[in-house]
Amino acid sequence: MAETDGAVLQARGLNKAFGHVQALVDADLDLYPGEVLAVVGDNGAGKSTLIKCLSGAYVPDSGQIVVDGQPAHIRSPRDAQSLGIATVYQDLALADNLDIVQNMFLGRETLRRGLLDEDSMELKAAETLSTLRVTTVRSIRQPVGSLSGGQRQSVAVAKAVMWNSKLVLLDEPTAALGVVQTRQVLDLIKRLRDRGLAVMVISHNLNDIFEVSDRIAVLYLGRMVTDGPAADFDRQSVVEYMTTGGANGRPSEPARSASDEG
Repeated sequence: MAETDGAVLQARGLNKAFGHVQALVDADLDLYPGEVLAVVGDNGAGKSTLIKCLSGAYVPDSGQIVVDGQPAHIRSPRDAQSLGIATVYQDLALADNLDIVQNMFLGRETLRRGLLDEDSMELKAAETLSTLRVTTVRSIRQPVGSLSGGQRQSVAVAKAVMWNSKLVLLDEPTAALGVVQTRQVLDLIKRLRDRGLAVMVISHNLNDIFEVSDRIAVLYLGRMVTDGPAADFDRQSVVEYMTTGGANGRPSEPARSASDEG
């Protein structure tokens, strides 16, 4: 593997097939600290497969993933978590009947003398929410089922980053949210970046993409057809890449990362 150039994660030549359907074809990806990468593509482009390969839900058929310069063998979500990779899927995986603290520690409860250490968990949950400036919830003890969509997304992100995460993968984080709730989530994504985390966002909403992303990558029929600074794109060019695989209908080669040059 080439010099990582400071990348938190590098993926090279990822392939994943389901029967005769090739969902990912030689996909390359670089994720850097303090940067938001938006991955976009039409339905069936391979976005969900990519995020599941990085999060351990799927194992690629071939290719390599490198985390902090070291080859990573991600064969389960637990493997990904141990490497500092946190994933927030569209369904959020929150339990509506539990409160915010209980959700944030679900499966990782802190014990003291064999009993739940409620005070410790409440303090850590409050600190995490405060650090991310999630201030709209009435109480960290209110049931998650009583929260708005934006608040639920904020809790899911806070739960993900509470465990020393260095990379956050977000799958359609603003889907089905209203204007105010979308604003809360976009501001939260910016704060993750400002804290030095690497963030990958999958989204169909180009307005959101252009507001929060530093870099845009486009998948087309499982191939990463372009990857570059968000300032190098406009909405029309992104749509053309998404629908034809190339700007103005011309196939495009993926942009070379800094680590590939020289």
